[in-house]
Amino acid sequence: MGYEHMIQKILQFIDDNIKDYLDADVLASIAGFSTYHFCRMFTWHVGHSVMGYIRLRRLAFAAVELSSERKVIDIAMDYGFETHSGFSKAFKRHYGTSPEKYRIHASIEKPPLPNLLHMNDKYQTGGIVMEPKFVTLETIKLVGYALKTRNISGENSKEIPEFWGEYLESGNAKRLYETGTVKNSNEYGACFPENPESGEFTYVIGMELKDGLEPPKDFHVCEIPPATYAVFSSPPGSGADFSKNIQGTWQYIMNEWFPASGYEYAANCVDFEFYDDERMMKKEFVCDIYLPVVKK
Repeated sequence: MGYEHMIQKILQFIDDNIKDYLDADVLASIAGFSTYHFCRMFTWHVGHSVMGYIRLRRLAFAAVELSSERKVIDIAMDYGFETHSGFSKAFKRHYGTSPEKYRIHASIEKPPLPNLLHMNDKYQTGGIVMEPKFVTLETIKLVGYALKTRNISGENSKEIPEFWGEYLESGNAKRLYETGTVKNSNEYGACFPENPESGEFTYVIGMELKDGLEPPKDFHVCEIPPATYAVFSSPPGSGADFSKNIQGTWQYIMNEWFPASGYEYAANCVDFEFYDDERMMKKEFVCDIYLPVVKK
């Protein structure tokens, strides 16, 4: 059984305690996981960071209460907003209008709870049950290009593919390789830990820096810290199928492998996709997914 049932119960708990103090540590303890692993699983299944989702639910409940005659500031404070201004800014950012204008047409219906059990996407792994290999790697120094994005409202799902598209079409890969400072043309797509409050994280496309060399100017430089990784290889594919196979592999990892594995995400580490240049030159491509893990 996957994590959907557990996270669905957490969503219900959030709704039932929407006016109380809630944070990732509290919810992770209820779920029985480390905070870091819980946050990664929550974001994967819900599409928002833990605190981002709580803020959105509080706004949704507050929006319903705007149908009453209560003062906006009283409603705002009930749902954790300390000032009228802060509530109004958050409300307008999400609903596109001020609370005062919204209340003219405010719904009296309680906002429906997302149902994760009806939201599962099919994943494409070629019908194969994939087992990872485990490797321990020292620090990896990358040089390349960085994108700041957020796991809110699908921003990262839109911006990261666009980032890759720009990287491939603009000649940035060639420009980076021709600096002479990278070990080879193997490419990394690395997700650095998110800010749990804002949902913001850095995504880096890069190549490995040669030992002892200064990185070239005007490129992003970063380090992937040492970790033990579970490594999954996507089924071979080309064109649109290659992208589907990578996404299908991620779906398999999150929905099938993690729940039964006895492992969880290693805190403050980096997961990444690795594109071996030799394998990318073949008719059908393969991507390796590196997940930093620790035993539960």
